[in-house]
Amino acid sequence: MLSVNFYPKMDYLDQQLQVLIDEAPQDGQTPQIVIAIAPALKIIASQLRHSQYYILQTPDGRQRWRWVVTTLSHRTQPNLQKQVIYAFASEEDAQTGSWVAQGTQALARPIPVTHILFQTIAIDSVDSLVFFETPGDLSQGTEVSREKIQLCIQAELKNTLGNPSKFQLPQIPNDLA
Repeated sequence: MLSVNFYPKMDYLDQQLQVLIDEAPQDGQTPQIVIAIAPALKIIASQLRHSQYYILQTPDGRQRWRWVVTTLSHRTQPNLQKQVIYAFASEEDAQTGSWVAQGTQALARPIPVTHILFQTIAIDSVDSLVFFETPGDLSQGTEVSREKIQLCIQAELKNTLGNPSKFQLPQIPNDLA
């Protein structure tokens, strides 16, 4: 009998999460943390359209690449600002526009969606991710706040652990992602 998979994106998400688990530092703690938060990452990722997005990155001078963070100001209250990372549906979209300062070297690299969500929880300075879901349309994006990711992780851990009164989200080291 032929088996048909109607949820190919879920397979990709499971594969992505397995890579996160497999590549986690083998310190006796980190793989278990990744396993515990994987369902929450999958819930959020499944609400997005693509299994990977392109993130603009610039060199940091130490042969590493950093994600480009953009400061957005409120239209009527310029003092209200937030730090966002843009995630593009296509490489072409990432290279269109002025997302980085002129003259700055930047590359658009494909990153699995679950890895984007996972790494964002370790970047304290980022408030949100903005996913541009439709290739060629940069006028509308889906915002996923870092707070939403953290709340989803907390809710999933409370469900998994079963005792919310004794639950405390483990501190995730800054260099984990």
